[in-house]
Amino acid sequence: MKYSQLLGTTLREAQHGADLASHDLLLRAGYIRQLAAGIFSYLHLGQRSLKKVEGILREEMDRIGGVEISMPVVHPAELWKKTGRYDDIDDSLVRFKDRTDRPAVLAMTHEEVVADLARTEVSSYKQLPLLVYQLQTKFRDEARSRGGLIRVREFVMKDSYSLDTSWEGLEKQYQNHYDAYFRMFKRAGLPVIAIESDVGMMGGKVAHEYMYVTEIGEDTIFISDNTGYMANKEVATFKKEFVEAEPQELEKVHTPAAKTIEELQEFMQLPASAFGKAVFFTIEKEEKPHVIVAVVRGDMEVHQIKIQKMIGATEMRPSTEPEIKAIGLEPGFASPIGANREMCTIIVDDLIAKTNNLVVGANEVDYHLKNACYGRDYEADQVGDIVAAFDGALAPDAKGPEDKLRAVRGVEVGNIFQLGIKYTKALDATFMDTGGRPQPIIMGSYGIGVGRLLACLIEEYNDENGIKLPISVAPYQVHLVSLMENEEISGHSDALYESLRKEGVEVLYDNRGHKVATAGVKFSDADLVGCPIRLTVSKRSIKNGGVEMKIRQTGDSEILAIDDVLGKVVAEVARQFAELEA
Repeated sequence: MKYSQLLGTTLREAQHGADLASHDLLLRAGYIRQLAAGIFSYLHLGQRSLKKVEGILREEMDRIGGVEISMPVVHPAELWKKTGRYDDIDDSLVRFKDRTDRPAVLAMTHEEVVADLARTEVSSYKQLPLLVYQLQTKFRDEARSRGGLIRVREFVMKDSYSLDTSWEGLEKQYQNHYDAYFRMFKRAGLPVIAIESDVGMMGGKVAHEYMYVTEIGEDTIFISDNTGYMANKEVATFKKEFVEAEPQELEKVHTPAAKTIEELQEFMQLPASAFGKAVFFTIEKEEKPHVIVAVVRGDMEVHQIKIQKMIGATEMRPSTEPEIKAIGLEPGFASPIGANREMCTIIVDDLIAKTNNLVVGANEVDYHLKNACYGRDYEADQVGDIVAAFDGALAPDAKGPEDKLRAVRGVEVGNIFQLGIKYTKALDATFMDTGGRPQPIIMGSYGIGVGRLLACLIEEYNDENGIKLPISVAPYQVHLVSLMENEEISGHSDALYESLRKEGVEVLYDNRGHKVATAGVKFSDADLVGCPIRLTVSKRSIKNGGVEMKIRQTGDSEILAIDDVLGKVVAEVARQFAELEA
């Protein structure tokens, strides 16, 4: 490809609104252009890198027995209504009606369509297991797009779906994906970890996320370096410690204007762990507000998602003061003691259930109760883990005090789910077993966002001059710079370009004349675009013996004899690929 043929230009200045390095560099290097919030065009260089990533994903999917298909972006709403997701998902799912007034959605994922295909195409256990995949456009109307390709509305995803007769079969395909994903990311050059995660809107039994650990990430991950424990904040647990104590007599104490845990600590000169904290949420139950009273220790924070999973709620909001008063409790001085049990659900953290003599609200302004004990003074509808893990907490598998959790940030670049029969049962996708009885097909779902992966690679591989992508995903392997001052140099450059292409080397040839782009501009553009190998043909290089070869990752350079260039470049390309796969 000749540089003079490219649509788009490089940009010298940092781009307004580009808050991440990858966003800024993708724009400045001419990889992408923004059309609207979270919607981008991929120019030639960006499209080349995107296709390189897709190629790696295809090869690894084929390696584990995947068969590529392509499914529509527009789905009949009926499918999503049958699985319940049409109503459960917020406005990120785009709903509309066609000209005949039939409701439809834009695909944010394809579980419903795969289940429907399984319904029509699979009839017998003899046809299973199956694994299908696609690289297809998705649309999620994100409320807050950010970071260029990190969080977008329109994107390409590699999504694959396994179909099995048994959970054992699903677990085998799940493990195949688990291993294949590590190979995919290794070949692309991105360091990732796999962590336990919440199944979320996808549903199912087990899920893992592949995380690129970076400060730009929106997700919090908890890691124990000593035990190897890793989990997303949505499912992370920790070892809870409590001190056994004999129950003391309940005592009412005056605590004027002390509402928060911090104010109570100062007033009563007690640690935060000596208090019980009530937090209130409201759900719509039978079209009426219903209050959830969550009780945790004062030094810990409620984990809303854990509560939602415990009670099976898809949405939950903070309760209003009138809603709290309506169940007989006093905002700011509240506890579950004396709550109207018919109008609320009380959920207690399992640590609270084991801890005696806590200070809790007296449900009277300016008063609290000392020595409250679960089981004696109040009871719960449900007891379980409802608190958030935190930095410095003991890992759940800790053997000693040194086995603590460390909180880090990360970007999710892939996920895998054991879905089970959620979708196939809803859409009547069954197979006849060996006894001639219909059974629901057991599904798995596995995704990787292609554009996000590219953005994370640029976050990982860049410097003050531009992009430094690994050779497996760079738009071209070689950036050939010709400093055309006369016909002799131009002839050397043209001949080298053709010989490299014939050898199968991917070359971006900067053939722009010196009146169009100076040597400084060409070198700056080469660094910005980030191809792994730069070859320079100039009057100086010819005088010094041939062609200058510079490695973008290391900055190392050497002069190659004209007759040796082809062999040296081919060898360097092979070396860089081998280094990635080592």
